[in-house]
Amino acid sequence: MNTFITATGIYLPGAPVTNEELDDYMIGIDRVAARTRRIILKNNGIDTRYYALEKGSGRLTHTNAELTAEAVRKACDSAGLSLDGIECLSCGSSSPDQLMPGHGSMVQAELAASSCEINSSSGICLSGIMSMKYGAMSVAAGLSHNAVVTGSELASSFLRPSYFKNEVDSAEDAPKKRHPAFAFEAEFLRWMLSDGAGAMVLENKPRDNGLSLKVEWIEIISQAHRMETCMYAGSIKNDDGSITGWRALNTLDDAESRGAFPVKQDAKLLNDNVIRTLVRESLPELIEKYNLRPDEIDWFLPHYSSDYFRKPVYDHLAGIDFAIDYSRWFTNLSTRGNTGSASFYIMLDELFNSGRLKKGDRILCFIPESGRFAVGYVLLEAV
Repeated sequence: MNTFITATGIYLPGAPVTNEELDDYMIGIDRVAARTRRIILKNNGIDTRYYALEKGSGRLTHTNAELTAEAVRKACDSAGLSLDGIECLSCGSSSPDQLMPGHGSMVQAELAASSCEINSSSGICLSGIMSMKYGAMSVAAGLSHNAVVTGSELASSFLRPSYFKNEVDSAEDAPKKRHPAFAFEAEFLRWMLSDGAGAMVLENKPRDNGLSLKVEWIEIISQAHRMETCMYAGSIKNDDGSITGWRALNTLDDAESRGAFPVKQDAKLLNDNVIRTLVRESLPELIEKYNLRPDEIDWFLPHYSSDYFRKPVYDHLAGIDFAIDYSRWFTNLSTRGNTGSASFYIMLDELFNSGRLKKGDRILCFIPESGRFAVGYVLLEAV
């Protein structure tokens, strides 16, 4: 695959938000949610994150398309590529600004770039890798000389208290009477997700000066054929584990009253299955296919939503004889937060521009998605 990452760029809105400042952005959190926050923040390892929200009012400061366009501008500037020179623009997000049109169209319009091929990838954390794979295949197949690929999230837009119309008693002593959208599955995501965008320039040859990253392969493996839904929005989860979408309900009021719109995650299902399913049951086939050896991996970039999963990832890697020492791990979860589909881009940008990479370094990237349990693995080599 003659595809190379020649430049990266990220955009993180506003100033870093500490744990102590959360009340200035998530205004109106009730006491039960505040208690949940203390538990989650104790375990997730996130010290600072970024929100496209105005401090003190909670009003949005950016659209998702604006965040993404800023990251694209930075990546193209680093690559010396004009916006009008973009041949393929592939954009992934789980939180686009609208149902239609596609996110890629809105980003292109925001850039005011000339005509180009576009692609919009939907999903959750994997939407950014899906957009990268589309762009990489376009370049590798000779359909374009370059592709700009992105992952971005505006998670705060649907985590604000104003989006949870809690019309019943929310006292700590009456949790069962609370609106369904205030269940733990919805509440805990407020303290896990944040905003940001990342972009990469992919070209059919490495840059003339400095390091590029050769895309050796990108693999996406889904286990949806045997796993029930874990993370979802725009739907309700039934007692038998099935999902009913909001359009299948009688009215919008019915959908709203049943808590269909807030994003939720089945925490027990996540904890019991995500690492085991997406490491122990997915990686071995790639180890065999590509003859991978852990001692040949110089850097391991794992995307995980919480530091809680750090040790389970290591343990499951060790369980398939593929242990990678922590000294070769690279993550910026603690300072950048969990930005979903943008997390991989934001991690790679920091490593790529850190001066720590050297020619020949091999980078294995791990991007799990809890939606219905799927995972992306990417192997890169510094050239």
